[in-house]
Amino acid sequence: MSRAPEFITLSDAASRAVAGANSRHAALIEDAFGVLVETPGGGVQLSGDSKSRAQAKKVVQAIAERADQGLEIAEADVRVAIGQARNGAGGPGTLPVGRRGQVAPKTPMQAEYLQALANCELVFGLGPAGTGKTFLAVAHGAGLLLRGEVDRLIVSRPAVEAGERLGFLPGDLTEKVDPYMAPVWEALTDILGAEQLRRRREKGEIEVAPIAFLRGRTLAHAFVIVDEAQNATRLQMKMVLTRLGEGARMVVTGDPTQIDLSNPRDSGLSHAVGLLDGVKGIAITRFSAADVVRHPLVERIVRAYDADAAKAAGQRA
Repeated sequence: MSRAPEFITLSDAASRAVAGANSRHAALIEDAFGVLVETPGGGVQLSGDSKSRAQAKKVVQAIAERADQGLEIAEADVRVAIGQARNGAGGPGTLPVGRRGQVAPKTPMQAEYLQALANCELVFGLGPAGTGKTFLAVAHGAGLLLRGEVDRLIVSRPAVEAGERLGFLPGDLTEKVDPYMAPVWEALTDILGAEQLRRRREKGEIEVAPIAFLRGRTLAHAFVIVDEAQNATRLQMKMVLTRLGEGARMVVTGDPTQIDLSNPRDSGLSHAVGLLDGVKGIAITRFSAADVVRHPLVERIVRAYDADAAKAAGQRA
């Protein structure tokens, strides 16, 4: 097989993204495919056998495409592109959500999730930590709010640690539930910026509410995010799902393997998914360890726990 170097012409921004800080991204590509990655100027040069160069080229092109769109390239993006090149999977598309340009899915399942959010009134996002379930839901909801397609963005989460009894805590409702909403606020701050987030919260366009506080309300013209839904009881899940009013949409996210309820069998997430799978207007996206886009160690941790759970299930059987 030919080992002649191949030069790929790229923009300066794309070339820098492929190289990465201290050539870290290039080193990841070299280790993955046994090639030499050089950036002599005006592009990237790949040296190695033809098959390895072809795989590495897919990674380079995927990174370059994201960089040319003005998106930040993290080490996780490079690892995802490497995995897709190895598996022969095509790169996921990019959808316009959020004020800061575009938020791009990093795996095919994330792309499927965003498509579901765009096309369905109710979406369930199931899977382990680090798969982007909450961040992409928040990004999509923020985009709808910024474009005026909904009037409010409502985020809700079961406050299991406080037993949904928050009255004894100091402060107003927002101050009481903020500790439980930290991942959502971090995502909103990243997407909207702290100042715009503050203004929209003060205007009531962005609202927080523990699940118990949604009872009796009709949520119209809103995008509703129910996070950590595995910790909602069956009664709570039925209640929150039936809050949808005119022009409203909802996404329910959670990990059915991480239930903190005293009686895990009372969890409403898996129960609701089983009842509603196949219902018109409802989509269910199931993430796996392969979709983890945090530190690469997180994926290995998730796989180890999944294997242990499967082993325990086999022993019980």
